[in-house]
Amino acid sequence: QVINLRTIRPMDIETVEASVVKTNHLVTVEGGWPQFGVGAEICARIMEGPAFNYLDAPAVRVTGADVPMPYAKILEDNSIPQVKDIVFAVKKTLNI
Repeated sequence: QVINLRTIRPMDIETVEASVVKTNHLVTVEGGWPQFGVGAEICARIMEGPAFNYLDAPAVRVTGADVPMPYAKILEDNSIPQVKDIVFAVKKTLNI
């Protein structure tokens, strides 16, 4: 199940919680840095709320690299999450 949050303030955490209850897993994807990001906030809210009890695996965040955004296109592409990174995180979470 994929949820595309249209806004982060207000954050529709009820939809995310319902998804965790339904799927028993959580993988967040964002292009920003790992610290202080939206994915970190979503993970924190799930860990602190009632949906935590439904998780079958730890929540996983897929984020951009923790480096200043490079100017060169090839380096920029390597510093933001790619499809292969998302697939790897999902497979790791599902243990497949």
